[in-house]
Amino acid sequence: QVDLVESGGGLVQAGGSLRLSCATSIPTINIRVTGWFRQVPGKEREFVRGINWIDDTVYDGEFGKDRFIISRDNAKKMVYLDMNNLRADDTAAYYCATTTAWAKDYSYDGLYDHWGQGTQVTVSS
Repeated sequence: QVDLVESGGGLVQAGGSLRLSCATSIPTINIRVTGWFRQVPGKEREFVRGINWIDDTVYDGEFGKDRFIISRDNAKKMVYLDMNNLRADDTAAYYCATTTAWAKDYSYDGLYDHWGQGTQVTVSS
């Protein structure tokens, strides 16, 4: 059983936009935060954004605060990542993940216990 499925990746020109979607089959009562991470081969995984299912708190990563927007849809059990003004260095595999943990900092990937298989985003310059 696949708990999380990402979609929406693809090839886009620099300056363009993409919406990534994360569908979950996990009961939302069992999720505290869904986070988006990205990874480039040979580099560490980076935290992009996270959203709290209980109080809608958004957790920001270290980059793209004005370009990446996270949102969720309770009824559809979906989390979205809207990425705008994409740049070549945004090229990566993007993953969504969930955690039930309470933490002050949700950027640590070790907190997350369910992961999707990822969707590739490639930005051409």
